[in-house]
Amino acid sequence: MTNPTSATDLVAATERHLLDTVGVEPAHAAAPEVLQAVSQAVREQLSQRWVRTQAIDRESKARRVYYLSMEFLIGRTFGNALASLGLQGDAAAAAEKHAKTLEDLAAGEPDAALGNGGLGRLAACFLDSMATLGLPSFGYGIRYEYGMFAQSIQGGRQVEHPDSWLENGTPWEFPRAGIGYPVRFGGWVEQPALPGGKAQWRPAAEVNAKAYDMVIPGHGTDKVSTLRLWKAVAPAHIDLHAFNSGDYARAAEVKNEFENISWVLYPNDSTPAGRELRLRQEYFFTSASIQDILARHLAEHPSLANLHEKVAIHLNDTHPAIGVAELMRLLVDEHGFVWGDAWKVTQQTFSYTNHTLMPEALETWSVDLMHHVLPRHLDIIFRINHDFLEFAATKRPNDMDFLRRLSLVSEGGEKRVRMANLSIVGSHKINGVSKLHSDLLVETIFSDFAHLWPERFTNMTNGVTPRRWLAQANPKLATLLDQTLGTAWRLDLDELGRLKTEGDSSSFRIAFAEAKQANKSRLAAMIARSTGLKVDPTSLFDVQVKRIHEYKRQLLNVLHVVTRYHAILDQPNAEWQPRTVIFAGKAASSYFMAKQIIRLIHDVGAVINNDRRVGDRLKVVFVPNYGVSVAEVIMPGADLSEQISTAGTEASGTGNMKLALNGALTIGTLDGANIEIGQAVGDDNIFIFGLRTPEVEAQRRAGYQPMRLYEADPRLKAVLDAIGSGVFSPDERDRYRGLIDALLWGGDHYFLLADYDAYIQAQARVDARFRDRDAWARSAIANVAGMGPFSADRTIGQYAKEIWHVEPRP
Repeated sequence: MTNPTSATDLVAATERHLLDTVGVEPAHAAAPEVLQAVSQAVREQLSQRWVRTQAIDRESKARRVYYLSMEFLIGRTFGNALASLGLQGDAAAAAEKHAKTLEDLAAGEPDAALGNGGLGRLAACFLDSMATLGLPSFGYGIRYEYGMFAQSIQGGRQVEHPDSWLENGTPWEFPRAGIGYPVRFGGWVEQPALPGGKAQWRPAAEVNAKAYDMVIPGHGTDKVSTLRLWKAVAPAHIDLHAFNSGDYARAAEVKNEFENISWVLYPNDSTPAGRELRLRQEYFFTSASIQDILARHLAEHPSLANLHEKVAIHLNDTHPAIGVAELMRLLVDEHGFVWGDAWKVTQQTFSYTNHTLMPEALETWSVDLMHHVLPRHLDIIFRINHDFLEFAATKRPNDMDFLRRLSLVSEGGEKRVRMANLSIVGSHKINGVSKLHSDLLVETIFSDFAHLWPERFTNMTNGVTPRRWLAQANPKLATLLDQTLGTAWRLDLDELGRLKTEGDSSSFRIAFAEAKQANKSRLAAMIARSTGLKVDPTSLFDVQVKRIHEYKRQLLNVLHVVTRYHAILDQPNAEWQPRTVIFAGKAASSYFMAKQIIRLIHDVGAVINNDRRVGDRLKVVFVPNYGVSVAEVIMPGADLSEQISTAGTEASGTGNMKLALNGALTIGTLDGANIEIGQAVGDDNIFIFGLRTPEVEAQRRAGYQPMRLYEADPRLKAVLDAIGSGVFSPDERDRYRGLIDALLWGGDHYFLLADYDAYIQAQARVDARFRDRDAWARSAIANVAGMGPFSADRTIGQYAKEIWHVEPRP
């Protein structure tokens, strides 16, 4: 592929857009205006690629994959677009003409607030790979105006603010004025008077879904993928009569009632109103997406009878699971299919990825709420469930417990619709996202379904895109790899395997260590800017960055920090390896315990960071407002990657892959993809500790007693007593009593105390390895060299071949 432009062309296009699009005199353009103009010039090329790609797919009547996800955490688009088009040098020339740097321009772009954590970042990596592999593909989601929230820290507490990423617009979206669909809610269902007649849904309300496209470019190809996002628009924006009467609040009620659907990602669902809004969101984007899919299919084919031959719809977790019922509704109610034919098409169209092993995390909706919001879909789910249970009963006659476990509707207490069960019954393939996770799916939470349909269950280990997470995030290391291996690794991550012999080269180890040190200095500068804390970039950078949740065990990390603090005070003259412990992540707005953990991190940090007896031997940092652009600085600067979830709780993880790809060594449990990472990098280059999944379950069955561990280990007792008695919260001595009680008296659900001693021992091994900088460099290089299997390109190629049956179109 050749670049059809030159630096001169991009400079000229930038000058033109400054004058014609931005509306400023080029000689006096400020950095935000230059960024907008360069982005518009780049957007022109993306638009041309989008039009060509769509024309080719339309003319060939291609089979397409449609990836439905509540989140797409795409981060900043500017740098990725430049890299995919090969325009970094040209854009730098355009910036320099206005005495700006490319880095300054890129820093002015806000992260797109379209996701929160690993689920959304995975979806973004997958779209990148779909485009790079040339798969005819669309991602579908919601155009959130405010995302989840922007996080700040005040007095150690997480404070949530609206993330107004669209405040100044974005040059990267294409509003599709002619594309919109009605999405209806509520009302009632008129049942047919005669057998064989049709039910009629009489909805009570309607909102319009308006399409906005973002072009996702491939790398090494002219092909692109499309991220189509839906904005909720009220059918009537205001009540003009009320407005003219001076009742301005009532005038805007209709607008706010419907358009709030696309305001915020994951509204607080601790209230009935929040739960209803969440359900409306899920149905809104799923319904609009499926209507769009059917419209595109009918523009190319005479009927929907062959929909499953030309369309693969993938459910990224259960948020779009209502799509199974929605497709049935559209086929039966609006397109005249008989039930049996519609069900065959539906099952062969959908596939589903599960992302959790924890039963309490599987999404369910109360029957009453669903009847209120989606009465027709509830009828359809009852019909699907009736037919399914009749089938299941033929496999195990008279086994009522078996049928109760399989049912799409739970019968104990409040009746609830089980969305994971609906996803499984309505899909032809179900996958987990690491080998351990996929094995446990069929052995535990979905064992009954696996008994019925063992052929439906498979594994697709997650991956990350090397373009974003190495080439773009870590230019120092990427340049070294280009000089050593050539550039093919960007499209074939298996090329990194050739580094295994480079670890024996002292000159390469020195260059590798220099690149890491430069990245650590960059991270230290960001920490100083965002927190005001000065840290030593030569210390060991110990990183745990992810969503704050009890099962991810940031609290176990804190226990180690306090243990280390106590040991330094007890042995002030020992040769302690200096360490900077770096946390980042958001807690859900209604998750009290997670917010307490954030506050504890800050309180512990405030004591340790200001204790002159400790000095620079230990620092604790919490980087606020974690997102993609923050991660792009943290990942390359990390030495140690904390992946310490309780064995059997993490589906896969992708942060573990990004960190290892950037040369960090993992300390972790045998959970999720840690197992496969260990196999890829070698046992000597990873620090594994703790109980394994069968051992966790065995202790749980035997009656786990954390109090005995507390009483038997003086170090652990001292740590828990210090936290619980207010040593780190002298202004409120009982502030963390609840956290400690949950461990000692509440059963320590995630086995922190059971893994504590093994974790402390593993951290001692980390110190010993890091003191030998040459040995550490060898292990870090081995981690980079072993990351070939964890490319999203490999994952998507496997999905395309084994689940979607979509052919790449290079």
